[in-house]
Amino acid sequence: MARVVVDVMLKPEILDPQGQAIARKLPQMGYEGVVAVRQGKRFEVELEGPADEAALERVNKIAETLLANPVIENFEVRVL
Repeated sequence: MARVVVDVMLKPEILDPQGQAIARKLPQMGYEGVVAVRQGKRFEVELEGPADEAALERVNKIAETLLANPVIENFEVRVL
């Protein structure tokens, strides 16, 4: 069994209000020096068998069609 991680982040040109709200709150909480925050999503996908090229291509297709909105989000697939 293999475990694959899909990290999904908003594209840099897309406004991230949640990240901005976190960044504004940090100095009030005593955390100085943070310039920006971007929020994202992480998915862990367990696969039967090895994380070979075909399996990673399937996970890429899953991420592209279900886990991420390719219009506003980028994603990265990696093996744990």
